[in-house]
Amino acid sequence: MRKEYLAFFSSLFVSRLADQILLFLVPLIVFQTTGSAAWAGLAFFIESLPRYLAFPVCGALCDKYSPVKVLHISQVYRALVCVLAMALYGVFGGIGWVIALSALCGVLTTQGLMAREVLLPHIFSDYSYTKTLSYSQIADQAGLVLGPLVAALLLELCAWHWVVLWVAGLFLLADLGMQVWKRSNRTTLESFDQHRDIWLQPLRIAFRHIGEQPQLQKIITLAVGVNLIIGVTLATSAAMVIGQYVASKDDYASLQAVGALVTIGILLFLARVTLPLRVLGMVAYLMIGGGAFICALSPGLSGYVLGFLLIVGFDKMFNVYIRSLRQKVIPTRDFGKTVGVLTLLNNLSQPLAGLLVALLATPWGTQRVILALAGCSALIGIGALWRFGSGARPERA
Repeated sequence: MRKEYLAFFSSLFVSRLADQILLFLVPLIVFQTTGSAAWAGLAFFIESLPRYLAFPVCGALCDKYSPVKVLHISQVYRALVCVLAMALYGVFGGIGWVIALSALCGVLTTQGLMAREVLLPHIFSDYSYTKTLSYSQIADQAGLVLGPLVAALLLELCAWHWVVLWVAGLFLLADLGMQVWKRSNRTTLESFDQHRDIWLQPLRIAFRHIGEQPQLQKIITLAVGVNLIIGVTLATSAAMVIGQYVASKDDYASLQAVGALVTIGILLFLARVTLPLRVLGMVAYLMIGGGAFICALSPGLSGYVLGFLLIVGFDKMFNVYIRSLRQKVIPTRDFGKTVGVLTLLNNLSQPLAGLLVALLATPWGTQRVILALAGCSALIGIGALWRFGSGARPERA
């Protein structure tokens, strides 16, 4: 792998690692400080909600300004916010500062994610877009898995506020990697005149593209089906493994680690093998749906493990599919703003699945809820096939 490619993907890994440390740390610190699960849940809500809501605006910013500059601001300002929040904590005390830190860093993280999303189709001319996406997902997944482990290790070595300062250093290190990439990269990104408004006008443009492009409507429909399963899996996996099947916390942690390894294995396969997009989408959707039915119907832990691994492993293949497809059909000048709205719409069914689990798990039982949502996902997939077809043209990723 060339030097500038390694610098870019290393920056992505370090940035995701820092972000995951914060995501792990904040609810934990709030719970340890207050002793209240409700406060910890509220902290996670405040931490995560701005990430989703910021996607349309951050996408519009990446169309209006240089995504390289937007990414630089995202990483440097996350480091500054960490330092400032800990300074205010040192002076005034209280957990409000760390909750505010998580909310601000959540928005800046979305800004960085959107900037990379806009950059990826244009900066690696030696790689196919599917290969580029696979490598970026591997870097992202590695940071996702290692974040909580590194956070736990750092908490053993020092107090939590020092861990936040270590996170600030990681954000600066990620920005250093981007500066190395910038000096080595020779790609000139095309710029377009944009409307001054970054609020309503970008939304109008994004929804116009969605209304005019059946492929984008198909992406949203299928993503709703997949994210119902992802949401119910995230919401119930601990209860299923530890509660339903009476396994240990170590077994649950091992399952998460194996899931990450399966995901990376699938992404490495996609980085080396070229498949038609319609095959990527169909295989991923079928495997995720099949995994959900296995989880819902399995009488023992081994069957649940198989279903879980199918869901989490092929989720990233589905991610590669939708990102490759939308890159083909969205005009470059409107890519950021349209992807921002798409990402928001695609992910709304995840919290919906969590809400349905909260409402129905007690009267129905957890496995019946999983089965019901798996059935909904299957109906959505059938509806998408009937409405939009199988993808028709033999496009190559």
